Parts: sequence; C-alpha cells; structure tokens
Amino acid sequence: MRRRPGLSVRLRLTLSYAGFLAVAGALLLAVVWAYLLRYVPDNSQGLLGVSPNRYLLVRTFAPAAAVAMGFLLLFGLVGGWLLAGRMLAPLTRIAAAARTAGNGSLSHRIRLKGRRDEFREAADAFDTMLEQLESHVAEQQRFAANASHELRTPLAISQTLLDVARKDPTRDREELLARLQAVNTRAIGLTEALLLLSRSDRGTFTRAGVDLSLVAEEAAETLLPLAEQRRITLDVTGEAAPASGSAELLLRMVTNLVQNAIVHNLPADGTVTVHTETRHDASVLRVENTGPPVPPELIPTLTEPFQRGTERVRTDEHAGVGLGLAIVHSVVRAHAGSLTLTPRPGGGLLATVRLPTASPPAGVEGSGGR
Repeated sequence: MRRRPGLSVRLRLTLSYAGFLAVAGALLLAVVWAYLLRYVPDNSQGLLGVSPNRYLLVRTFAPAAAVAMGFLLLFGLVGGWLLAGRMLAPLTRIAAAARTAGNGSLSHRIRLKGRRDEFREAADAFDTMLEQLESHVAEQQRFAANASHELRTPLAISQTLLDVARKDPTRDREELLARLQAVNTRAIGLTEALLLLSRSDRGTFTRAGVDLSLVAEEAAETLLPLAEQRRITLDVTGEAAPASGSAELLLRMVTNLVQNAIVHNLPADGTVTVHTETRHDASVLRVENTGPPVPPELIPTLTEPFQRGTERVRTDEHAGVGLGLAIVHSVVRAHAGSLTLTPRPGGGLLATVRLPTASPPAGVEGSGGR
C-alpha cells in the first residue's frame, strides 16, 4: 500500500519529549514568578531597603531562565532522539523481519533478548507466526510434489501399456483393458481423495446434526465384506454421540479409520472395535485394531499426505494412495476436533476422535453392538 511520506515515529517521539521538557520548564518559571518575584516590591529601595527590587531581579533572572529553557529544549531534542531510537530498536528489527518475510524468506527469526515487554511479546508472536507459516509452506510444497508424483505414476503406467500394445498387436486385449481399467480406477480414486482433502481443508461444507454411532454403523456395514474376506471380527459398540458437521465428510472419516484398521491387521483372526460415546461435552469415536506393532516414531508421520511408513505399506489391492489418515486428520480439524493415534502394547493401533458435542438429531437412539 502506497502512503504519503510523513514524520517518523522516532522524530515525533523526540519532538514530544522536547516539548514536554519545554512545557515543564515554562511551568517552573511561571511558578517562580507567581510565588517569588511577584512579592518583591517594585521600588527603588527594594525589600526593607536592602534587597534588590523586582526590576533588578527580573533583569538578572530572565537571561538565566532563557539559557535554561534553551538547554532544556536542546537536551530534550538530543536525549529524546537517542531515547526514542533505543526504545524503537526492537520495532525496527520486527519491521525488517516482516520485509524479509514479504520477500519470500520465512527462515529468518527476530529472537529478541531481554525480559518480557510489549515489543518482545510482539517479536515472539511474529517468530511463532513465521515458524507456522514456514512449516505450512513446506508441507504444501511436499504435498504438491508428492501429489504430482502420485498423479504422474498411473499416467506413465497407462502410457507404457499403450506403447506395449502398439508394438505387440498380438498381446491379449482383455488383459490390457483390465490393467488399464485398474490403473484408471486408482487414478480416479487418488483424484477424488485429493479433492476431498482440499474440500475439508477449506471447511466449505454445510453443518448439520450427525450421530457418530449411526455413522459408525453405516461404515461398518459397508466394510463388513472386506472384514469377512480377511477373517477380521468387526464390532461396533457404544451409545449415541451427537456432533455437528458434514455427514458426508464424517462418514468418510469413519470409513477411512475402519478400513485402515482392517487392512493393517493380522493376517487372520484379527479384531476391529469401533466404540462411540459422549464424554465431557465431547463426542468420542474410538477405532481399535489388532495387528503388528507400530513404532512410536512412526505415529507422527501417519497423518501426513502420502507418508506411508515402511512397516505399514501394502502391495495388494487395498494399498491405498497414502491419503487415508491425512483425510481423517483434515476432516477432524475442519470440525474443530482432535485426533489421537496411540500404538497398542500388543500390536495394532488405537485411533481416538473427539468432536464438539451437539444436540442429538430427533428420533436418534444409541447404537448397539455387531
């Protein structure tokens, strides 16, 4: 924003300090005149015939007062300029850091030393903002790079299949179509997941009353064939857990959690338990599953887009695109909730979602067990 040039804050503070000292000096001289000189007789004999009269005192006092006023004004200007510069030095560093950040460099930090005051609180807040911005920009850059790579992969595979078919006309046409369909289906799934992730990040959805227990029942019914195919016992228990948000996004959240629990489970005879309840003004959803041990250092990376821990990568038809828990985390954040991932001592994972509670929809009752 372009502004007309004006006096700097340092110069205005300097003039204020000098003006204050000048006014204080003038008031002091006025007090001396009012309470001292006015009571001195203005005659040739002075007071009691021995002291100077008012005329002599004023003539003697006036030059000295003028010198004192000039000294106060000069002292106010010089001292005010130095004092204002010292006081505004932190603000200068903050402004310099802001200009550096405006030029695209987010790694610079102010890090003002000293005891806490208004300037240092502002500097600390600015450093925190820069740290969060740098982290967010780095995350977006990684996301864009990974998304580009993930979207390029199915296109490259499709191009390779077409090139092979063009060079070998005798190749089985049905096999080629089946592989192309599988690659295309994966690309569509990745694109839809990216769109859903973007939508939940923006928070552009209509809120309505949603019961997490009913959402959990619906997600379990959808994924029950997958659980039976893998010989996984799927249980849904608990009570009504009313929340406010998008039913579509919350269903995708629960579906991703349950599917993740089924896929990353024991080869056979594993269990997945989905439990809903209301606790301390929060609607709670817990998805717990058996499975191989999850290293604690892997937990923070599970909600990052396209971050698949090597211990959890699958190569079958349910390998996914690395956005399952990232979408869950985004949906939970868009609904002002929290997501906690905890490795179970015996292996597997416990995912706990807490959302702000809401009035339950009319006619809704708690869910039972499966």
